[in-house]
Amino acid sequence: MSKHEQWTSKLGFILAAAGSAIGLGAIWKFPYVAGTGGGGAFFLIFLLFTLLLGYPLLLGEFLIGRNTQSDAITAYKKLAPNSLWHITGRIGVIACFLVLSFYSVVGGWIILYLFKALTGSLQGLSQSQFNQLFGDIIAEPFSTLIAQFIFMLLTIIVVAKGVQKGIEKASKFMMPALFVLFIVLVFRSLSLDGAMEGVKFLLVPDFSNITSESILFALGQAFFALSLGVSVMVTYSSYLPKTQNLPKSALSIVMMNIVISLLAGLAIFPGVFTFGLEVNAGPTLIFAVLPAVFNQMPFGIIFFIAFLLLFLFAALTSAFSMIEIIVATTAKNDSTKRKKHTWIIGIFIFIVGIPSCLSYGLMADFHLFDKIFFDLIDFTVSNVLMPIGALAISIFVSLKVPKSVLFEELKQGSNVSKLFFYAWFYLLKYLTPIAIIIVFLDVLGVLDWFAGFFS
Repeated sequence: MSKHEQWTSKLGFILAAAGSAIGLGAIWKFPYVAGTGGGGAFFLIFLLFTLLLGYPLLLGEFLIGRNTQSDAITAYKKLAPNSLWHITGRIGVIACFLVLSFYSVVGGWIILYLFKALTGSLQGLSQSQFNQLFGDIIAEPFSTLIAQFIFMLLTIIVVAKGVQKGIEKASKFMMPALFVLFIVLVFRSLSLDGAMEGVKFLLVPDFSNITSESILFALGQAFFALSLGVSVMVTYSSYLPKTQNLPKSALSIVMMNIVISLLAGLAIFPGVFTFGLEVNAGPTLIFAVLPAVFNQMPFGIIFFIAFLLLFLFAALTSAFSMIEIIVATTAKNDSTKRKKHTWIIGIFIFIVGIPSCLSYGLMADFHLFDKIFFDLIDFTVSNVLMPIGALAISIFVSLKVPKSVLFEELKQGSNVSKLFFYAWFYLLKYLTPIAIIIVFLDVLGVLDWFAGFFS
C-alpha cells in the first residue's frame, strides 16, 4: 500500500477544487437561469445563498475529508462506524458516475463546436441557422459518440496520472488559462455598443422580475454550482495536510465560483442585448445564441474559439473530480491500481453514457417518465441524488460528528474563533437543511401542490 496521496501546494488544491466547482454549472447553467430568473436580482439572491448556505456545506465536506484522510465511503465509516451513514458516500459515488455519463455528452458537444469553429464551418450563419445547427449536431449519432469518447479519453489520461502529476498539474494550467480567456472575452463584450444594457441587466437588481420560482432557481444553483452533495470535496480534502486553512480555502473556492459566474454573465449578456437576441433562451443560450453573438463581432470567431476553450477547460476540471471520487473509492489509495481502475471506470462511464448521447437522435422517441434518457439522468442526479446527499452531509456533520472534533479540525491550520465556529455550525445545522428540503420539495412538485390546494 502506497503512502496517502497529497496535493503539493495550497494553490494546487484550491485550483483543483475550484475547477471541480467551476464547470457547466457556472458557465453553462448560470447564464441561462439568470436570464430566465430576473438578471441582477437573481444574481444578488444567488450570491447570498452561496455565501450563507453553500459555504457552510462546502466547509463541512472539507472537515470530513481532511479529518479522515479517506475516500468518500470510508470517511463516513470512520466517523460513524457500525452505522448506515456510509450510504451518503455511496450516493455521491453513484451520482458522480451518472453525472459524468451525461456530462461527457455535453463535453463532446463542446469539442464538436470547437472543431467546427476551427475549420470555419460556423462563419456567416444566422441565428436561425445556429438553432438548426445545434439540433443537427446533437442528433447525429456517430460524431457525438466520437466526441464524447474523446472527452472521456482526456479525462482518463489526466486522472490516471494521479493527484499531483495528473489532476493538480492540469488544474494549475487550465484554471489560470480559464481566467485569462474570460477576462479577454469580458473586455471584448464590454466594448460593444449596447454592452451597458447587458451589464445593467446582470448587476442592477430589479425585484419586480423576481418570482418564487426564480428564488428557488437561485437556491438550487447555489448548491449545484459548487458540486455539493456528492462528496467530491470530501475526496479532494482527504489529500490535504493538517496545515491547510480550511475556512480560507473554502471561501477562496466560493469566491472564485461567484467571480466566474459573474464573468460568464458579463461575457454573454452584453452581446445578447447588443444584437437584440433573447436573454431567456434557456439551455440553448451557449450553443445556439452565443455563436450568433460572436458571429456579428469583428474577429468574432477568434473570441468564440477562446470561449469554447475555456468552456472545455471548465468541463474537464469538473470531470476530473467526478471520476476521482470513484477511483479513490475503488483503488483505496493503492497507486498501483489507479491507472487500471481509471481506465476501467472511464470506459464503463462512456458506455453507460451512450443512451444519453443518442437521446436527441436515434433514441429520441425513447421516454421514461415522460423524459428522454439524457433529461432523466440529469433530473435524477441534479434534483434527487444531489439534494439528498447535501441534506445527509449537513445532518451528519452537525449531529453525528462531535462539536469538539469539528472545532479541533477547523482550528488546525487556522485561527478561527468560537464565534465563527458557532455561526458556521448553526447555519449548517438549521438553515442549510431547511433550504435543501425546500428545493427538494419544489422539484418534486410538492410546493406547487400545496399552493394549488390552498388557493
